[in-house]
Amino acid sequence: MTPLRDHSVSELSDAALAACVRFLQRLIRTQSMPGEEGEVAMLVAAEMRSLGYDEVGYDEAGNVIGLIRGDGDAPSVMFNTHLDHVDAGDPADWPHPPFGGEVHDGLLWGRGAIDIKGPLAAQVHGAAQLLAAGARPPGDVYVTGTVQEEVGGLGARYMADTLRPDLVLIGEPSRNEVRRGHRGRVELRVQVRGRMAHASMTHIGRNPLTVLGRFLAALEDVELPHDPDLGTCSIAPTLIGTDQASGNVIPGLAEVTLDCRTVTGQGAASLRELLLPALRACEIEGSSTDILIPRHERRSYAGYEMTYPADNPALSLPADHLAVRTAAEVLAGPLGAEPPVDVWDFATDGGHFGLAGMTVVGFGPGDDRLAHTVNEHIVIDELATGIRGNAALAFHWPALYARAS
Repeated sequence: MTPLRDHSVSELSDAALAACVRFLQRLIRTQSMPGEEGEVAMLVAAEMRSLGYDEVGYDEAGNVIGLIRGDGDAPSVMFNTHLDHVDAGDPADWPHPPFGGEVHDGLLWGRGAIDIKGPLAAQVHGAAQLLAAGARPPGDVYVTGTVQEEVGGLGARYMADTLRPDLVLIGEPSRNEVRRGHRGRVELRVQVRGRMAHASMTHIGRNPLTVLGRFLAALEDVELPHDPDLGTCSIAPTLIGTDQASGNVIPGLAEVTLDCRTVTGQGAASLRELLLPALRACEIEGSSTDILIPRHERRSYAGYEMTYPADNPALSLPADHLAVRTAAEVLAGPLGAEPPVDVWDFATDGGHFGLAGMTVVGFGPGDDRLAHTVNEHIVIDELATGIRGNAALAFHWPALYARAS
């Protein structure tokens, strides 16, 4: 194979960076809410073709898959981000238009700038740096964009069963640091049934909100699992509702949604069993309770349908795992020093790939603390570092990992 000289990775030309910035601006200006990623998927595929990828296509779910063929026997690697973004909210709350893709003082603004279109652009262009340098990676390199990550990961769930690379690099924003895992996300719906009555007749009704209030207070005393790498499971009540639209009626049904951030070994079923005793202890005479695991019915822009529980797994590799150590070693070149290694606070599609048995590490440009905010932007210099880092990982990481195994 043709060796890739270090400076061809670490030295990103002004023209190459400008091309990536223009691509990112097009991505931001193309809205792609979950289930509506078709147009942005075509933009990504077209960019891959223009950069010289060997194969570009879509799978049945509508995920974009680009391939740069390797010319050696190193493990294959998949670079992955998603194509969708969350709602921008009121544009008036933004310092700059959320879908303008404007550049101000070296910052590129807009919804998706760091979650996830900035890291997406850095992966697409980072892998292509090898082709621009006239070099082939030592193993196959896939660059993929999955659909509906923001609503449970339809695209990643499908891809985990259909594409099986040896290594996976998740490009969620990590401040150009290495990430070795994250907590999972489980959604539970606590349901309390009482007895409907006129609000003036509290002796007749059985108010389910009384039970719900007691349970929410009791949550603080529930001992939640702790993981030395990922921290402690957390539970946040987020949505509450009843079966009533009238303010003068004791409701017959009350529900609260719990956003649960889980650690390794936890799932929706085990968390439900943990919380049920605390809920049942809060019941009043004439009430009944249950905890439900919602199931989502999703349809991708490509027409693929999937039903799955609101259960997104945690991901965790030890700090001394070979994949983590070799990724950090590779990144020391373009970054100037080995980057810090940490875990993400939020869940990613990496959990689905990890559950399928793949080895998953994270790296991406952008400050993750800006995700889902009206101040979302990416520093262009950090985008450039992300491009260089992805290029180095695409060429060096799989072979170094294999040699050290």
